[in-house]
Amino acid sequence: MAQWPLARTTAGLDRAGPEERGLTSSEAAARLEAAGPNDPAPRAPRHPLVQLLGLFANPLVVILLIAAVISGCLDDVANATIIIFVVLLGVGLNFAQTYRSQRAAERLSEKVAPTATVLRDGSFRELARRDVVPGDVVRLSAGDLVPADARLLSARDLHVQEAALTGESMPAEKEAASQSGPHGDRGAVFLGTSVVSGTATAVVTATGAATKFGDIATRLRARPPESEFDRGIHRFSVLIMRAVLFLVLFIVLVSVALHRPAFQSLLFAVALAVGLTPEFLPMIISVTLGAGAVKMARQKVIVKHLAAIQNLGSVDVLCSDKTGTLTEGRMVLDRSLDPLGAESSRALLLGRVNSAFDTGVRSPLDDALLSSLPAGDEGYAKLDEVPFDFERRRVSIAVERGDERLLVTKGAPEGVLAITTSYADAAGVHPLDDAAHARIRAVHDGFCGRGLRVLAVAARGLERRAAYTRDDERDLTLVGFLTFVDPTRPTAHAAVEALQRDGVTVKIVTGDNELVAQHVCGEVGLDVRAIVLGDEIDDMTDTALSHVVEKTTVFARVNPAQKNRIILALKHRSHVVAFLGDGINDAPALHAADVGISVMSAVDVARDAADIILLDSGLDVLHTGIREGRKAFGNVMKYLLMGTSSNFGNMFSMAGAAAFLPFLPMLPTQILLNNVLYDLAQITIPTDNVDDELVRRPHPWTIDMIRNFMIVTGPISSVYDFLTFWVLLRFFHAGEAMFHTGWFVESLATQTLVIFVVRTLRSPFTSRASWPLTMTALGAVGVAVVLPFSPLAHVLGFTPLPGAYFAFLAVTTCTYLAMIELVKRPLLRKLLPE
Repeated sequence: MAQWPLARTTAGLDRAGPEERGLTSSEAAARLEAAGPNDPAPRAPRHPLVQLLGLFANPLVVILLIAAVISGCLDDVANATIIIFVVLLGVGLNFAQTYRSQRAAERLSEKVAPTATVLRDGSFRELARRDVVPGDVVRLSAGDLVPADARLLSARDLHVQEAALTGESMPAEKEAASQSGPHGDRGAVFLGTSVVSGTATAVVTATGAATKFGDIATRLRARPPESEFDRGIHRFSVLIMRAVLFLVLFIVLVSVALHRPAFQSLLFAVALAVGLTPEFLPMIISVTLGAGAVKMARQKVIVKHLAAIQNLGSVDVLCSDKTGTLTEGRMVLDRSLDPLGAESSRALLLGRVNSAFDTGVRSPLDDALLSSLPAGDEGYAKLDEVPFDFERRRVSIAVERGDERLLVTKGAPEGVLAITTSYADAAGVHPLDDAAHARIRAVHDGFCGRGLRVLAVAARGLERRAAYTRDDERDLTLVGFLTFVDPTRPTAHAAVEALQRDGVTVKIVTGDNELVAQHVCGEVGLDVRAIVLGDEIDDMTDTALSHVVEKTTVFARVNPAQKNRIILALKHRSHVVAFLGDGINDAPALHAADVGISVMSAVDVARDAADIILLDSGLDVLHTGIREGRKAFGNVMKYLLMGTSSNFGNMFSMAGAAAFLPFLPMLPTQILLNNVLYDLAQITIPTDNVDDELVRRPHPWTIDMIRNFMIVTGPISSVYDFLTFWVLLRFFHAGEAMFHTGWFVESLATQTLVIFVVRTLRSPFTSRASWPLTMTALGAVGVAVVLPFSPLAHVLGFTPLPGAYFAFLAVTTCTYLAMIELVKRPLLRKLLPE
């Protein structure tokens, strides 16, 4: 029986005109080749070589390459070779890591790409939207995104939301009889719009950039909205670049004043700028977030936009429907009853007939009904359909069996009772007076109080006509109720507790009956003492609502506009809000939330609006995703803290030393080599373990934390640098080569090993770094210690160091790390409060 509507549609193809038969696979392939993918704002694919060459466009890289050429022309081949090697190694690492992470993210996004129901080779099938071509016949129903510009071939009560094109908030009514015209025309549908109610078939007239939405999509893609994470990274980059410009100008002025060689001084200033510039920041962010996305995918959480990972980690309020999150989302038919609560098979029979012929949104309740009886028992034939919409909350099917013709209506009890004038029980049909209405309402409320989902079924006789409309939904007889049970997830109670323990407040925002919501939410441990209804929200001002949302856990009988107001009220209270929804009416709230979350089984509109897609809709899966988001955030913060502590201090010390030393404190090539080893030590930060303190609470992005940490720890690093200068000159009577070598080793040791301190809020001895991070950090320091004794020492301008210096280095490094540890704890705990 479940296949009747499809079989009927396919059979009609034999009588359809050529346009309505759709395309064959070979025809579609030829048109796809000619028209291109159905992407309204296609990005030209960037060849990996183009991406690689783009990294060389960095101004600092260009200056270094020019310096290498000049050095080669001056017969300084060693210096030129070192500069080129350093540049190629840095760019190569950046490209390899970033490209791999981007490809991983793209593969994840392809898993949740939008689809369309397309007539190909004589049957309807689900295809990727990008594969839709002009001439395709598509089928539309409530919840679908319109996949392309198309002319309607047939339509039943079709209403389309066209706000993206027209700005009109109310859905536009469509009908197939109109001639095609401007984008507001009733006879056409357009890419970028969505079906609110009704059903239709349409033939595609334009795809991709040729659609009316193409120009809008191009502009939207050109200016993506900036997230809080993006703004924070931008502010950090501005902070660092200001420091770079200040120190470089200072070096140039000092060099001019001391009459030093212009070229060597300029190269020193550029090398210093490279040392200060966080050139690996994009790579570290991309790799960290990419690794987080891959881990989340293993936990059945697909991230559509990498920046959403950090936003997810900052969430402190989660608003969600209860169905599929607190419950299993697996409806099981419980009972079939007459209006007064007595067992009755009539409601089940007619409810199943309605579901079998309904060609609109297929709900879990329909699936439960269609699996409740052996196929073929009804014997009815479909005459017509009045499709479901979210205003009426019901669907009506006109059927006949022999001489019997019925309009069978099924839907939410409120929507069905509004059009009934009588009810039927075992004794016959009775008028639906006030007393009967009260008794029926009490029966219904009893079901809801037990957490059951309820559908009402009503019917009336019909005269034969060619078509039926909403006007025929009148004077119906209530046949009875169908009750369904959606079992509470065994993991729901523990997941709610875990989210709350980790600083995420769970609020249920549902369109369901308040009695059902109260029962289910109470079972999983949510506070149900005060439930706010949608009608009450309409009577509140925005100010009043902002206070109510703080204290209320459950909102019931809410419509899309009310959900949107709840989200905005929470954001107004400075919360970072995630919204989990899967229906047509959830799309506005998904857009309004800081993080929109949907599930794979959701309607197209909800999946398209979401930033994150759950392959399994349980809250435990989402909890895992939130923790992974916080881990990714924590690892990005380690890079920033490491770069703004000893690294910044060392570069500041270098600029200061240039003012009083008779020679440069370090050769330009040595600075670049120092920077490469330092960068190599950091590329494994994305693999590092993250403290539970950072995962247990959301930590919103703040540039103040980075700046304050730099202001406190940078001078400590500089103090130790100047101590090293003094010891080298006073006790070791260091010449230029020894000074360069001694400080090269000391600066790399302190700025690299500090990662073991700043990576954790705890003691470095109780919070262990990952093995890859440990190996790269110790390996970079090991290379720095060995280089002065290697055959490359002369080429690099190094000289062997005495054993006493290494004893001094060990004491200096250990005391420096101890000092950072002392100031780190109160500073970070103040900046990252529990």
